[in-house]
Amino acid sequence: MKIEGNCVVSIDFSLTNDEGTELDSSAENEPLVYLHGSNGLIPGLENALNGHVEGDTLKVTVQPEEAYGPVRPELIEKVPLKAFEGVGEVKPGMQFEAKSPEGMVQIISVQAVDGDTVTVNGNHPLAGQVLHFDVVVRSVRKATKEELEHGHAHA
Repeated sequence: MKIEGNCVVSIDFSLTNDEGTELDSSAENEPLVYLHGSNGLIPGLENALNGHVEGDTLKVTVQPEEAYGPVRPELIEKVPLKAFEGVGEVKPGMQFEAKSPEGMVQIISVQAVDGDTVTVNGNHPLAGQVLHFDVVVRSVRKATKEELEHGHAHA
């Protein structure tokens, strides 16, 4: 069966950046299982998988626009350290949930701490990066009615 919309797909993958550093992998875990066409993967990878079948291997390079987007400078800002009241020591690399003015929850990362000022970044950690995937298609099957109703694959 070919990968197309409304299929449940299982893949093994390795993700690296332009420097060749491994950013993620399914090697130590179960394969990634998702409902194709339900926005469960970044668009560039999902589009590249269209038409492939069980057993196929592929290398996919995904540009930022088809992944997590470019870095948006307006999502990097300086906030007072007191905004982190109740947190022990605030350090670069720490991540927190924050609510946008519209009430949406987003993850922010601490980039720097300078005295009483903290630089935070609301961009996805992989924003602006070219991503390289090595993929093996493990299985492809039709989604069940329940999976289609729920919008995701079930175990």
